[in-house]
Amino acid sequence: MKRLILIAAIALFASMTIMASDQKPQRHQMPRPHRPALKMPEALKPGDKIAIISPASTPGEQNPEKAAATLRAWGFEPVLGRNVLTNYHSYAGTIRERCSDLLWALNDPDIKAIVCTRGGYGSSMLLDPLSHEDFQRNPKWIVGYSDITALHSAMVCSGVMSLHANMGGALGERGPNDNINLMLRDVLMGTLPSYTVPAHPLNKMGTAKGVVIGGNMAVFTNIGGSREWDFLDRDNIRGRDIILFFEDVSESMPRVNSMLQQLRLKGVLNHVKGIIVGRFTEYEPRDGYTDMNEMLSETLNGYDIPVCYDFPASHDESWNYPMIEGCPATLEVTPEGVKLTFNSF
Repeated sequence: MKRLILIAAIALFASMTIMASDQKPQRHQMPRPHRPALKMPEALKPGDKIAIISPASTPGEQNPEKAAATLRAWGFEPVLGRNVLTNYHSYAGTIRERCSDLLWALNDPDIKAIVCTRGGYGSSMLLDPLSHEDFQRNPKWIVGYSDITALHSAMVCSGVMSLHANMGGALGERGPNDNINLMLRDVLMGTLPSYTVPAHPLNKMGTAKGVVIGGNMAVFTNIGGSREWDFLDRDNIRGRDIILFFEDVSESMPRVNSMLQQLRLKGVLNHVKGIIVGRFTEYEPRDGYTDMNEMLSETLNGYDIPVCYDFPASHDESWNYPMIEGCPATLEVTPEGVKLTFNSF
């Protein structure tokens, strides 16, 4: 009798085990966390104040005033930061001085946008003294590219959109009537852009929807791993569809490939819904590759997502369209060309 009971118990346990194996293990299913939409700064209007600051390297002496002249021509009131031309070991002041200018511009409610004079080096040095509340208190556009990518990353991590675009040098040198500068003016004043660019032979077709983030590849790779300020940190991108864009200047092909593999190993490439490769400048082709795009495509085109190449995001200021960091967008890559449309909520 005991033997029969034991056999029955074993049979019952086995049947329960088989039934359980047919079900999906719920403990491994991570619910997609709710991610509120990033806040878009208010559109500017004529007469609004725009701060001009130097959070990274010291600009040329004429840079701030020439940029200010373009902003005045658009009807804005430019205000220069105290340390905009300070020089400290090639930086525009010590960390304290540059951070002071940034906090002044962020905290003053009368200042509606911040235009950086140039990139170079040093923006990431300002992040440790700051908090997310500093970027959230009075949400406003921060405009720049290159090293300013560190501030864009901080803005996105703080829940506020930012503006990857030409800055002080291009504003001053190219003037108020330059087509790309006018694109920046229109975004500042509330226009959501839609860009159409020619097809590239390496493009991978498809459509993607997601939040646009990216910028200078070396900068966002260097701050990768910062749970506080890295907009590609796992906790930041989990539950959020991403369209990633990147570009760089004066980086060798092996160095760029190394950064790409870091993104791959970090899991970023498995998560993004689409990739926009900007223009890489000031490098020498090597190792049998025709150019940077050919090398990048060996990895990127292995993913089942749309990818486009030579998009107008770069250190070439004549090929650098404003990109709204943190804004929802639709990327369409077709044989006829590429269309990127920034969307409202």
